Amino acid sequence: MKVWRNWSIRTRLTVLSAAVMALLCAGLAVFSLSHLRHQEIKQRDDRVYDGIMRTLFRYSHRLVPAVIEDEGLAALQVIRSTGEVVAASRQVQGRARLASFTPAPRAGGVDRVRCDVPGFAGSCMIVSAVWMPAAVGGDLLVYGASPVPAWYVSPSTLLLVSATAGLIVAVVGFGTFRVVGRALRPVEVIRSTLAEITATDPGRRVALPPAHDEIQRLTVTVNETLERLQVALERERQFTSDASHDLRHPIAAMRLQMEEAKMHAEADWSHTCDAVLAGLDRLEALVTDLLTLSRLDARCPTPSALVDLSDVVSTEVARRTSCPPIISEIEPGIVIVGEGLACARLLANLLDNAERHATSLVTVRLARRQQQAVLEVCDDGPGVPVAKREEIFQRFTRLADARAKDAGGTGLGLAIARQIAERHQGSLIITDSDQGARFVAAFPLA
Repeated sequence: MKVWRNWSIRTRLTVLSAAVMALLCAGLAVFSLSHLRHQEIKQRDDRVYDGIMRTLFRYSHRLVPAVIEDEGLAALQVIRSTGEVVAASRQVQGRARLASFTPAPRAGGVDRVRCDVPGFAGSCMIVSAVWMPAAVGGDLLVYGASPVPAWYVSPSTLLLVSATAGLIVAVVGFGTFRVVGRALRPVEVIRSTLAEITATDPGRRVALPPAHDEIQRLTVTVNETLERLQVALERERQFTSDASHDLRHPIAAMRLQMEEAKMHAEADWSHTCDAVLAGLDRLEALVTDLLTLSRLDARCPTPSALVDLSDVVSTEVARRTSCPPIISEIEPGIVIVGEGLACARLLANLLDNAERHATSLVTVRLARRQQQAVLEVCDDGPGVPVAKREEIFQRFTRLADARAKDAGGTGLGLAIARQIAERHQGSLIITDSDQGARFVAAFPLA
C-alpha cells in the first residue's frame, strides 16, 4: 500500500485501468474458450455420428470384416445383440466394448461423454451408439468414439485468445497513460507556475487553458486565490509599514524628552515623566489595537452566545461621563448572536470617534428594522466627505481634521469596529446625515 501511494496519479490510473481490462479480458477469454469448446464438442459429436453412418452405409449389404476402417474416428466397434464384439477399428482391436449404454430400438443414435473407455485410460471420449440392421444374425450395435477437446480447445486457439487479450490490455494501458498524461499536463503547468511565484513577484498568474473544463475552473480558482493572497500581502506590507511608522513616533518623542532631561540638570522631571507616561499610554493603546486586529485577522470562531444588545448599548452609554453629552434612544429586548465584549468594543470605538469630532452632541439609537438590529451613532461635527467614507475604515487612516483634534489617536478604531461587525455577519457604514457623521451598524437578529 505504501508503494502504491508513492506512485504518481498517472501510473496508478494506468495500472488500475490495465488491471481492470485484464480482468475483463480474462473473463471474455474464459467465455470464448468455453463457447469454442462447446462448439468443438458438437462438431466432434457430429463427426462421430457421420463416421458411424458411413460405416452403416458401407456394410449394410455385406458382412462386416473383423477390422473396419476408422472413418477418421478414434475408435469404432460393431457389437452383436448378445454383447460379442464382431468388428473393431485397429485402435481398439481385442478390447472390451467401448460403452455399456445402448439406444432404444428404432430410436436413432445416442451419444454420451465417457471417461472409462477401454484403451483410452485417463481420457474422456465422446461415444455415440447406433443400431445397424444386418441380413444375418440380427441387428448390430455400432459404437464410435472421439476424444473430448481440452479446456483450451487447442494450443493455437489458446495462443490466439491470449495474444488478443494481451494486446487489448497493452493498448488500453498505453492509451490511459497517454490520455492521463495529457489531461494532467495543465495541472503540472499550474504546479510549476505556483512554484515559481515568490513574494517578490506576487502579480504573476497561471495561464488559462483553452478547454472549458474542470482544469480551467481550477485555474480560475487558483488565480483568484493568488489575487486574494496578493491583496493580503500588500495589505500586510502596508500594515507593517504604518505600524512601524506609528510606533516610531512615540518612541522617538520619549527618547528626545529623556535626552533633554538628561542634558539639563534643572529639568522638570515630573513634567518629563508625565510626557513619557503619555507616550507609553499611546504605545499601549496602539499595541492593544494591533493585538485586537491580529485576533480579528486570524478569523477565530465567533462565540455563539445570545447577546442582549440593548443592555450592552445602555451600559456603554451610561459609562460615558465626558463631554459632549450623549442622547440615547434604545429599544429594549434586542438580542443578537455573538460576543458581548466585542459588541461593546465596537460601540466604544464609535463613541470615541463621535466624541472626538462632535461639536456639542452625540446621539445613539438602537432599533429593530427588517429582521435586523440597527445601531446608529451620530455626531454634530463637520462630518466625513463622501469620497473619504470608505477610506476612514482602512487601517492607520486619519483625516487631517482628526489629526488636528486628537494627536493621540491610533487610526485603528474604525477598522476594528468594521471587522467586529463583519465577524458578527453584520455591516458598518457611513450614511448621509443632516449634520455631522452618521455611522450605522446592522446585525441579524437572533
